[in-house]
Amino acid sequence: MSPGPAHIPERRPRAILALEDGAFFRGVSFGRVGETQGEVVFNTGLCGYQEVLTDPSYAGQIVTMTYPHIGNYGVNGEDVESSRLQVAGFVVREISAVASSWRSAGSLERYLDDAAVVGISEIDTRALTRHLRVHGAKRGVISALSLNPDELVDRARGARSMIGLDLAREVTCPKPYRYGATASPRREPGSAADPFHVVAYDFGMKENILRMLAAAGCNVTVVPATTSATEALELRPDGVFLSNGPGDPEPCAYAIEAARELMRVRPTFGICLGHQIMGLACGGKTFKLKFGHHGANHPVKNLDTGQVAITSQNHGFAVEASLFDRPEYQLTHLNLNDGTVEGFRHRSLPVLSVQYHPEASPGPHDSYDLFNQFIKLMDTFPSHA
Repeated sequence: MSPGPAHIPERRPRAILALEDGAFFRGVSFGRVGETQGEVVFNTGLCGYQEVLTDPSYAGQIVTMTYPHIGNYGVNGEDVESSRLQVAGFVVREISAVASSWRSAGSLERYLDDAAVVGISEIDTRALTRHLRVHGAKRGVISALSLNPDELVDRARGARSMIGLDLAREVTCPKPYRYGATASPRREPGSAADPFHVVAYDFGMKENILRMLAAAGCNVTVVPATTSATEALELRPDGVFLSNGPGDPEPCAYAIEAARELMRVRPTFGICLGHQIMGLACGGKTFKLKFGHHGANHPVKNLDTGQVAITSQNHGFAVEASLFDRPEYQLTHLNLNDGTVEGFRHRSLPVLSVQYHPEASPGPHDSYDLFNQFIKLMDTFPSHA
């Protein structure tokens, strides 16, 4: 495949992706013809583009798929992680002209157009990915309305920075709602059979998290990101779940304070942004990664067992290892690519968290058992203590 632009269909206007550091890439518009801006990142998954597009953790980001051929199995009503497309823009090497799958209900291009998502294709995504790996994630603009690179680079420099940006408020649910158990409760023999009640904070929660909690025998009350600890405890939960989400965890002071109070009195499980919020609530610090972890092939070592799991990840910030200078916290999981923190627990309180996505979707199922570990925490902790 030639690294340069392929044949440009007559129906699609030309477009440019411009980055804040002056780099730009010429290609072809697909999806909604228009202009968009956001942080440009890359995802290394070979498939799962519909789950990526609907993952609220990608809010504010222009996502580049490193696999060269995207859209070949179309889209459907099942492979969604939220009620709408969440990405700020979409970048691919080649958009498939044919959607071939018995599950397909439409084309990717029409899917983006209907959702008013701006995309660009026919660019060298390998060169773009290498640029982001060397220079870090960059603010960028996709435009089919202006083809002036200098003008677009200036607009990219004016885009919102992820550092200091509270996006959880923008993607959270507007009010609480319930999600019922779909399986028998997984409790120890001799214990009560009633489903566990979990209060789940929605910082940008993926649908498959709710499916996994329900399949583990939990009744879930999903609450907005700004819910106080007092309001959460009034719902009398057996446990608290802190979800994934977009943006910088540090501006989420409301969530950090709630987590600090809840971890003292209820079993608490956090993933992704929820994990970072827990780290901050424990007195730790977070930092922005150079180009983030986005994909379904990240190796993570469990320091308790020595086992390595291949994990699904989507985050641009991480918890600093300095948290473990405090003796009450234990590092449990480590990223084998760059040595960053992937999980921790409290040595005496029923608290655990991981940076990656045990619910996958898309991705491997190596870490499904973490939901069972959360169940065991609730089963052994005195209810409503």
